[in-house]
Amino acid sequence: MTRRQRTIALQAELEGKGLFTGQSVHLTLKPAPPDTGLIFRRVDLGEEAEIPATIEAVAKRFQRTTLARGEVCVETAEHLLAALAGLSIDNLYVELDAPELPGGDGSSADYVRLIRQAEIVEQDADRPVMQIVEPVTVQDGSSVVTALPGPEDELSLTYHLDYGQDGVIPPQIVNVKLTPESFAEDLATTRTFILESEVEDLRQRGYGPHASYEDLLVIGGDGPINNTYRFPDEPARHKILDLVGDLFLLNADLRCRVVAMGSGHALNHRFVRRLLEQAAHRGESAAAGRQAMDINQIMEVLPHRYPFLLVDRILSVEDNIRAVGIKNVSINEHFFQGHYPGTPIMPGVLIVEAMAQLSGVVLLKKLEHTGQVAVLLSMDKVKLRKTVHPGDQLRLEAEVIRAKDRRAQVNTRAWVAEELAAEAKIRFMLVPADQES
Repeated sequence: MTRRQRTIALQAELEGKGLFTGQSVHLTLKPAPPDTGLIFRRVDLGEEAEIPATIEAVAKRFQRTTLARGEVCVETAEHLLAALAGLSIDNLYVELDAPELPGGDGSSADYVRLIRQAEIVEQDADRPVMQIVEPVTVQDGSSVVTALPGPEDELSLTYHLDYGQDGVIPPQIVNVKLTPESFAEDLATTRTFILESEVEDLRQRGYGPHASYEDLLVIGGDGPINNTYRFPDEPARHKILDLVGDLFLLNADLRCRVVAMGSGHALNHRFVRRLLEQAAHRGESAAAGRQAMDINQIMEVLPHRYPFLLVDRILSVEDNIRAVGIKNVSINEHFFQGHYPGTPIMPGVLIVEAMAQLSGVVLLKKLEHTGQVAVLLSMDKVKLRKTVHPGDQLRLEAEVIRAKDRRAQVNTRAWVAEELAAEAKIRFMLVPADQES
């Protein structure tokens, strides 16, 4: 069952300090048109410092959800994302003048109040829906998240929190059928928590310099220190809140039953990627403008051929701005004959070439009606972070930062599982098709 997309009617503002950095920040929520999604704007960095809230924008951080686009980042976005997902807000511009969102009391309560004050309004467009038709699971050791087929008109979430027999938090199980009402009543006020044993490590990392035990929910052997629980099972409820926030990055309403045990943000992000991959495999649209391409369709766009075509499949091309592709690395690759016998390693330059080819797909689709083509001009900030071997699967990501006049810039990354293998900023020159030679 679909619903109408929603935004807010009025501009709303909030000031506070970042939960991790302690830096003061002013935040403004503004209405956005249908199919915009959530766009963050770092107004302290200029007009082009925008970050769309998509899984492709997630940057690897410690115990939080951070979105990044090039050098621009937005830290600790999960509590705002959770409020938007919980209240079914789809389209919004969020302006802030510092790298981290206001932390408040570590919950989503401030954001829920702010959104309700701004008045929620429906828009003249349907919200995409993602229906789960077969189980989808991601796992890391004993931590696991699974999506199971369920009712077609709801999202049910269950979280198992268990620190073991000697854990300072007793085992907890919470189940929530997500609606705006249940989110506001059962989840929104639950707070980020840490164990007393983790405090010193966080201090050493420079996190929470302004926070006291009264500001944070710190749990010791006898329960919260200088604080009290808002719910007896508040830790497990907050884990669901974090999961709801990370699921916003699907940019679609999920309809299924989700069961999680011991998961945090990193596993939640893997879960979102897996759900999008499964949707792409089924040929379904997980969000407006998302399109998958097989090898034959790729060859219709790119001129490359064996042995130099380095993109096997494209999971999604979204609005001709972002793309995610796959390169399966086989021992049969011709370059392994000499790089190196006995220790096969994929040349870094070919990983970068694969990212450039994916960029080419995005740009060529974007320019297909303009009479222009993209010619590689330069590469900047190229970093090779992990060796790639036979049997690995490279997950390629490309996002167009700008494409106007005669230049285009694309930010690219390549992953092996959850490890970043390479990244680069690639610039292209846009030339008329009849001048390509």
